[in-house]
Amino acid sequence: MEMTGLTIGELHELLESRAISTTELTQGFLDRIEAVDPDIRAFITVTKKEALSQAKTVDEKLARGEKLGVLEGIPMALKDNLCTDGIRTTCSSKILENFIPPYNAAVAEKLNDSGAILLGKLNMDEFAMGSSTENSGFFATRNPWDLERVPGGSSGGSVASVAADQAVYSLGSDTGGSIRQPAAFCGVVGLKPTYGVVSRYGLIAYASSLDQIGPVTKTVRDNALVLNAIAGHDPKDSTSVPFEKPDYTQFLTEDIRGLRIGVPKEYFGQGMDPHVEEVIREALRTYESLGAIVEECSLPHTEYAMPAYYLIATAEASSNLARYDGVRYGHRAESAEDVIGMFCKTRAEGFGSEVKRRIMLGTYALSAGYYDAYYLKAQKVRTLIVQDFQQAFDKFDVLLSPTAPTPAFRIGEKSGDPLTMYLSDVCTVPINLAGIPALSIPAGFVDGLPVGMQLMGKHFAEGILYKTAYAYEKNTAFHTRKPSLSKGGAR
Repeated sequence: MEMTGLTIGELHELLESRAISTTELTQGFLDRIEAVDPDIRAFITVTKKEALSQAKTVDEKLARGEKLGVLEGIPMALKDNLCTDGIRTTCSSKILENFIPPYNAAVAEKLNDSGAILLGKLNMDEFAMGSSTENSGFFATRNPWDLERVPGGSSGGSVASVAADQAVYSLGSDTGGSIRQPAAFCGVVGLKPTYGVVSRYGLIAYASSLDQIGPVTKTVRDNALVLNAIAGHDPKDSTSVPFEKPDYTQFLTEDIRGLRIGVPKEYFGQGMDPHVEEVIREALRTYESLGAIVEECSLPHTEYAMPAYYLIATAEASSNLARYDGVRYGHRAESAEDVIGMFCKTRAEGFGSEVKRRIMLGTYALSAGYYDAYYLKAQKVRTLIVQDFQQAFDKFDVLLSPTAPTPAFRIGEKSGDPLTMYLSDVCTVPINLAGIPALSIPAGFVDGLPVGMQLMGKHFAEGILYKTAYAYEKNTAFHTRKPSLSKGGAR
């Protein structure tokens, strides 16, 4: 039985019916990782011993005739910027190469309490800074649809592992599109929740006012199931929002008649691949056939989102990454003449070029004489972007756009030009600045490569996004196609 391609719900039924054991299921995924990860390179650490031990515990519960929770016994994996007690957590950086946290991130603890099986930790752009996972301090992850192409980033390992059936689901983090853009590139479902819906406790910070943890899954239903487990207020996170958490699966109905969908014209501008645009236009026609009302709208300050984002994010990164100095934990340089020399040498050796670039940009933006001109002005632009979305949601239930302006690009194609690389996130960064939820789902293909469609909602409207996405998923078959796991697999 080919178990690794099944969904959470399908595997839950097999476990409950005793058709398979949790140990058999877990071993099946470990075998899959061993078989395909030398090509995909999604995993930094595989936790085989711990996974089989967790599986044995679930099997003992089954043997006692007890019912399982929906995520209990289901194998998953975590992005390597989520702290895991006793398990190496590197942030894909040499400076944390041997760091072993003494505690779990809140989301890791919640999944552990739900009985999920942790298969390992996943590759990413170093400190989540990048759009291709080529900025990992260890190795680049490859796109399962074409091994010569990037999986996107920074959560490239999280997304590639799900697309390649190495995990049933995973968690990533999204600062400017780092879940949604790779989800689009690899043809899976990725959610960036409302800021504050999921606790950031134990997430190694990049930009604290933008970072948010979210699920990566094969289907919309699976995504809702995982969000049910990880969402909720956490007193350990000062930015966590107390709210009444719904059962997100209750929104999964196909009836979207009368749903008002806005299409921001600014998201279809220069740099948009015309084939990607046609895929999205066809998706809009599908929604109209299902009874939705589709109209063009405007988010007039969109053009300023990218510069505002790269000022705010780099400024916060400059502050957050100041803690890596070789004193408390992480890499420490040898042979330094004095303390200042040790600081400088440690950071020079430990950080990669993209992290250094963003630290320098952020430090400059915060420096005396430039704070008002850059950082403060970027925050004012952020307020205008929030207001744009608020005005749009006065008229529309959901906004719809491409997730990324192009399909996955070739490894090395953009790594020499940071500005071109940054534009990969042009459709996703405004959402993080506004703190609203957004969901990327498979919408079609261009030359054999997946294209993602981004659905945006007002704060705490994840349920409406799931409803909108579920209706599309049930009336198309794009999410059922499987990648080739070969070089030149897409044509």
